[in-house]
Amino acid sequence: MSEQLLTGYSIRRGTTLDQALLVKFMQRTYQDIFPQEDFSHLARTVEQYFSSETPLWWVDFVGEGRDHREEGEQGVWGDRGDHRDQKILNFSSPVSPSSPASSSPQTPHTLHTVACTWVGNAIDQVQGGRHAHIFLLYVVPEHRRRGVGTALMRYVENWARSRGDHQIGLQVFKSNTAALNLYNQLGYQTQSLWMIRSLNSE
Repeated sequence: MSEQLLTGYSIRRGTTLDQALLVKFMQRTYQDIFPQEDFSHLARTVEQYFSSETPLWWVDFVGEGRDHREEGEQGVWGDRGDHRDQKILNFSSPVSPSSPASSSPQTPHTLHTVACTWVGNAIDQVQGGRHAHIFLLYVVPEHRRRGVGTALMRYVENWARSRGDHQIGLQVFKSNTAALNLYNQLGYQTQSLWMIRSLNSE
């Protein structure tokens, strides 16, 4: 069952059958920041933590009867022009006709999955209460700066509020300035710092 998120965009709850696509979205998220790294190991992360208790939402774009791939993949995949990536990370493929989010055959619209968020639970280490924690928020480059990320964050915040959570958390890389700007604009504040030290021999 889908509902409107923004004009031209609908949102729907994912299921555990979406594991493979979730892995692809996660890999693309990290590859945007660390393009030289191999993120095949993220499949194990999803396998271990993704369940009916960690909800997933997909955002679909309603196009006017044409596949976004016809518009040139550069808008979806960034400036690298990596055609091998396009086959592996085909986020813009139409939703299956059997999906609840698909359009009826009589309409000229097709749906393309362009964003997602995956949410789990965390425990407040100061007060001990459970709260929602955003594992993943991703919008394909072609659909950024259209309010999709903001609307998706607000949607998840409302969901967390409705189940009784008093706060929501997330983790973000310092180098991800676009995400940092979004979260700052939405009122997120730094509560703690995750610090690491390399133990590799110098």
